[in-house]
Amino acid sequence: MNKVYPDAASALAGIVKDGQLLAVGGFGLCGIPEALIDALQASGVKDLTVISNNAGVDGFGLGKLLNTRQIKKMISSYVGENKEFERQYLAGELELEFTPQGTLAEKLRAGGAGIPAFFTKTGVGTLVAEGKETREFDGEVYVMERALVPEVALVKAWKADKSGNLIFRRTARNFNPAAAMAGKVTIVEVEEVVETGSFDPDAVHLPGIYVHRIVLNTTPEKRIEKRTLRETAGA
Repeated sequence: MNKVYPDAASALAGIVKDGQLLAVGGFGLCGIPEALIDALQASGVKDLTVISNNAGVDGFGLGKLLNTRQIKKMISSYVGENKEFERQYLAGELELEFTPQGTLAEKLRAGGAGIPAFFTKTGVGTLVAEGKETREFDGEVYVMERALVPEVALVKAWKADKSGNLIFRRTARNFNPAAAMAGKVTIVEVEEVVETGSFDPDAVHLPGIYVHRIVLNTTPEKRIEKRTLRETAGA
């Protein structure tokens, strides 16, 4: 089975549809599947519910899909750095399911592991727990959280072999492996594709069983979300 597609548009073809639940890897702008997001925007699909730590920045990453109003709901842990995200939410134009960051990661991990729900202390006694089942264990109250199983996951890795085994690069790993595991169909954008068997098995971060389609993007922009500089002493 050939998993490598010639471009991002063809990798999404026949997969993405209006009204879907999608997971998109990345943390801020670190490790986002830039080409796949652009192709998703160009596809014109709408009414999407998107699971992602945040929504990029204005005009880049998932921020592009907010500008074109293709997202109806975000399941996220962070709104900052994106004024349009904040504006749409406060104006009632965008649904938002705020989820603590660790809980969001676990909801994806549980979805990939086939665990339908789990209990956590995070959010007990807050708005996060409203309407959810709570239970006491060993004298402590926990809230039940449902796993997330997106119909499609769009993720970014550094390298893939032709069987879909993945290697991520440093902090760009972030939410990407969990999103890849959770997706019913997982499409991966990578900077290099090598022959199957080229990787040391111990170097593989995610096995190819979770990957359905691969697209090559050798020149991602990798924009820095917020550059800060410090003067060097004596300079």
